[in-house]
Amino acid sequence: MPISSGGVRLTDFTAADRVRAFGYVVLAAIYFYLAQSISVHAANGLASGVWVQLIERSILLFLLVIGYGAMGRVFNHQRQPIRDMGLVFRSGWQREFGLGAALGWGMLVASILPLVLTGGLIITFWLVPRQFGILLVDLLLLAVASLAEEVAFRGYPFQRLIDAMGPTLATLVFSLAFAGLHIFNPGANRASFLITVFSSWLLSVAYLRTRALWVCWGWHFAWNASMCVLFGLPVSGITEFSPVIQSNTVGPTWITGGDYGPEASVVTAVVLLIGFFIVYRATRGYAYRYTQPVIIPAGIPVDLDAMSSTLAPHHPVAPPPPPAGSTLVQIEPVSSPPQAPPLPLSSALPQAGPESQEPPE
Repeated sequence: MPISSGGVRLTDFTAADRVRAFGYVVLAAIYFYLAQSISVHAANGLASGVWVQLIERSILLFLLVIGYGAMGRVFNHQRQPIRDMGLVFRSGWQREFGLGAALGWGMLVASILPLVLTGGLIITFWLVPRQFGILLVDLLLLAVASLAEEVAFRGYPFQRLIDAMGPTLATLVFSLAFAGLHIFNPGANRASFLITVFSSWLLSVAYLRTRALWVCWGWHFAWNASMCVLFGLPVSGITEFSPVIQSNTVGPTWITGGDYGPEASVVTAVVLLIGFFIVYRATRGYAYRYTQPVIIPAGIPVDLDAMSSTLAPHHPVAPPPPPAGSTLVQIEPVSSPPQAPPLPLSSALPQAGPESQEPPE
């Protein structure tokens, strides 16, 4: 039986509850576009050069966390809305981020390995001191941008859509929406759209298995950072994140992905399909710990003292026994059977009779 994002079974939701949850999704989507517009205009007024995108994504992340947290508090009466949207700083959350980063890096290497082995990757290094400073800014930008996307597509809106239609349909809808936002990137095509759907589905599975965004964030950040910083390849068709290493690819499009990058190659599609099972297996411990349904106590409160006083005139109630230790109970030792008094020494020794006396010599 499917479980919603809050641990409540979907059968407990009425039709009105599901319609209301879907309405929250629509409001969250409208707020996402408003927050994105505000962040773009604010960044252009506050920064310039390489800092513009970092400021823009930071403002967007701040607005999403605050706005979705307010929606969770007002609409869903969540006591800890930021925690409930997946940003839960529980024990071992750094390890979850590391697991996601390891999986993302490994899958990216597997995706470009055929390209490297066939000699289709031509790398150029830009050893300029200023470029290394820009590299640090780009890494921070990739970290903030990936977390903002996870909050938007695996956070509050995704969880409310789960309440409305279940985890499977919610995952499919948000995967299509996530791929739709990338369809206007340079070099996008039908293959890139399908692969982006696969990647979003994988990240949704990671959230559903852990009920947190750390594995998703780690995977997303490591995938993008390895793609552009380590190998100098386009990230979803964008080549602005490679200040030190830049690469050109040579070979068929089904291996290279063309101008869009490896995220439009057939090899990546196969790797992501296999990655579903790897993520599912790697998160089995978290799924056992965090995806159990929440036990909500129920019943009718009963005042036993009031009941006993009400029934006392008709049904006398025996007083409860005193608690242990309130009374003293003397326990005597078990008496042993009486023993015969000891005989006197004179009677204990045999006495010689007259017949036993020896005649004098």
